[in-house]
Amino acid sequence: MASIDFILNLAGLLFWLNWRSLGSDPLARATPATLAGTVRRAEPRRIKGWHLLLWLALLLFLRAVLYWQLGSSINWTAHLHLNVVSLPFRSDLFNRMLLFSVLSFALVLGMFYLCLLLLSLLNGRSPEADPLQKLVRLHLGPIDGWVWPVKMILPLLVVTPIWLLLSGLLAGQSIIGAAPLNLRLQQGLVIGLSVYLSWQYLIIGLLVFYLLASYIYFGNHPFWTFINASARHLLAPFRRPPLRLGKIDLAPLLVIVGVLVVAQFARSGLTLLYARLPLVESRSGSVMLR
Repeated sequence: MASIDFILNLAGLLFWLNWRSLGSDPLARATPATLAGTVRRAEPRRIKGWHLLLWLALLLFLRAVLYWQLGSSINWTAHLHLNVVSLPFRSDLFNRMLLFSVLSFALVLGMFYLCLLLLSLLNGRSPEADPLQKLVRLHLGPIDGWVWPVKMILPLLVVTPIWLLLSGLLAGQSIIGAAPLNLRLQQGLVIGLSVYLSWQYLIIGLLVFYLLASYIYFGNHPFWTFINASARHLLAPFRRPPLRLGKIDLAPLLVIVGVLVVAQFARSGLTLLYARLPLVESRSGSVMLR
């Protein structure tokens, strides 16, 4: 069921991205003052933005029905993993499954924008001609132009108030125990800090592809140009002194190992910090620490 949930989250993300990209069609927005402005589609656009949002809403609703029907028959309990805490959702209650369906997609959507934020931090000054970086700017919107200190603390500033609101909803559904505002604020700060752990996967992925492209020629595709530029910006602080062994660049390997070690210690520390907060038991079971 977890694999099905992940695949359906990706399908929902595609609906969202297509909705966000509708207004960026160069043929739809071109003016006659340019050569492209004389080009028009042969047929009217059939898909509108609200169609995609409606399909997304139907996907979230119908999969909640699926989880409710199948989950209870196989005794499955859905879990929403927030790095330092895992929230259980009973599959025999439709309202829990509907809430889980929405929150599970929201978590994947948040992870996607978190990755875009890191790419914006790495390539904030990349030329406009880079097509992939233009996509990052498209989906981030005005946030891409913000100064880097603000972008660095943005995940914490966003996640903490979201948890303050969400924890009240979860407590009302007896998924977690009720807690005073100051405790919920502390929980939100710890969960907000743990969000940065998700960057490790994008960092490692960039460096692995960069290593492959360093020794294998894949052509001049914009994807590999984007990977090389992003990895070089990421490795810039580690270029002095040069970390090389003959023709082998050790910097990517050392950064990968360093990121894994730091992330593991950070996860353990934040999990321990969250565990020491005075949790209140919910009526449907205790919250699980990861």
